[in-house]
Amino acid sequence: MVTAREAFEAKKLIARYGVVGKVAASYRTAGYQVKVENPEPGSDYNFVAERRGERLVVAVYAKSGQVPVEAVVKVANAAKELSGRPVLVLYGAGPRASGELVGKARELGVSLKRFRT
Repeated sequence: MVTAREAFEAKKLIARYGVVGKVAASYRTAGYQVKVENPEPGSDYNFVAERRGERLVVAVYAKSGQVPVEAVVKVANAAKELSGRPVLVLYGAGPRASGELVGKARELGVSLKRFRT
């Protein structure tokens, strides 16, 4: 159940940050406290989501084509610095994950999530 406050904050995130805001809004409506720090594509991570002692460091990748392995490495390093669990979100149907990417993500403990609107 989403409270009115969470729905309001989710709409503000979408309006302000676009694609990153849509993903952050879904975490907000799931009960996480979200702080967007780097809304630009290609940054090490885009936002941090916290709930009940759990901290997620989330990077959103939206470019079409193969996702580079460096995206997994960057979010893993950022999560290590921020003492959180790394998550790489593949936004839409454009980004494609190769076997090498999935293997590297498993090795580094990065969760891969597909987000479709």
